[in-house]
Amino acid sequence: MMDMNNCQANKSIHCSVEQCRYHCGTDNYCSLNAIQVGTHEKDPTVCQCVDCQSFEKK
Repeated sequence: MMDMNNCQANKSIHCSVEQCRYHCGTDNYCSLNAIQVGTHEKDPTVCQCVDCQSFEKK
C-alpha cells in the first residue's frame, strides 16, 4: 500500500474519492501518471455513466 506521506500528486488529475488507493489525502489529486476512463453503459448519456477504471480500494 502507498504511503500517503510520500504521495506524488498529479496536478493534472483532480480526484475526491478518498477510498481510492491512489488518492493523495487532503490534496484531492490522484497519484497515478494516467488513469483509464470507461463506462458501464451501452450508450452513456450523463457523467454518472462514466467510471475511473483505475480505481483500487484502499
